[in-house]
Amino acid sequence: MTLLSNLRVGIVGAGIMGRGHAEVLAAHPRAEITAVASRTREHAEELAERVGAAVYPDYQELLSSGTVDAVSITTPDHLHADVMVAAAEAGVHILVEKPFTTTVADADRALAAIRRAGVVAMCLFNHRWVPAYAQAKDQMPLLGEAVVGYARKNDTIHVPTEMISWADRTTCAWFLSSHDIDLVTWLFDDEVVEVFATARYGKLRAMGIDTPDAMQIQARFSRGATATFESAWIYPNTFPTMVDSYVTVVGEDGVVQLDRQRENIQLATDKGYTYPRNMLQRVVHGIPAGAYRDAIEHFVHCARTGSEPLITVESSRHVTAVLAAAHESARTGLPVKIVGKD
Repeated sequence: MTLLSNLRVGIVGAGIMGRGHAEVLAAHPRAEITAVASRTREHAEELAERVGAAVYPDYQELLSSGTVDAVSITTPDHLHADVMVAAAEAGVHILVEKPFTTTVADADRALAAIRRAGVVAMCLFNHRWVPAYAQAKDQMPLLGEAVVGYARKNDTIHVPTEMISWADRTTCAWFLSSHDIDLVTWLFDDEVVEVFATARYGKLRAMGIDTPDAMQIQARFSRGATATFESAWIYPNTFPTMVDSYVTVVGEDGVVQLDRQRENIQLATDKGYTYPRNMLQRVVHGIPAGAYRDAIEHFVHCARTGSEPLITVESSRHVTAVLAAAHESARTGLPVKIVGKD
């Protein structure tokens, strides 16, 4: 693959996540945002004006424009697959927000298209660039064989009721536990083989949003370890941080715990008491910083050089398979084995 001096990037999806990707890419010295497409034309025009890019009515025209080397896909979860397949067939590199897809069939057709085309592709599981999590990965040999893990990621109710408009097309597990499943499988260096899950409906459904309030997934790994993944998005908005995040791993010889509820500072004002988050996204002296930026910069480097990303599409496909099995288990009340890649 020819080394690209600068990576021309198109943003597909101009909502909250699209604006976040654009902020990082616009500040990168080797990236240039050349195109924007979104289902909401007004959002696309606003973002394109901000970054100096052209607007396209849909991702198909953006991909056929000849103005992009890569796309950043930040559409709602259930719309990722079609854009990835089209991008791969156009020979365009792919950065896609998590989760990779929300069905195994979609994951398999996207993965097949990506490998057939030979493009660089990465799902943005940015937690692997959080310094504490990366440090935990480095310390895993000291813990010995993994025995049990627990990962909690819970949001305030602001997220499904105000932050995103498509909560009824996803679940708290797809939206939140996808991060933790990728993280724990990476820490364990192992894959999930079976899950049992439960889902609780109530508060959000009563508000007209047909999605679970909470889910809990029990996962069994191939070498015998187990892990619990908890997700909920009905915390009151008075909770001092939008995301309550905690991970622990117990090994035969040790334990590591990672509590991200308070990430550094505590802030009290007349409006309330909060724990401002800064490990994933922050701006330092006018420059984007944090794990979110570092993950996107890793993709830019891989797309420019043709390198394989730290996060493979195969590992992201596994996260989709685990979550698809968990939702089937929650529906049937039975354990479900993970569907492997043929």
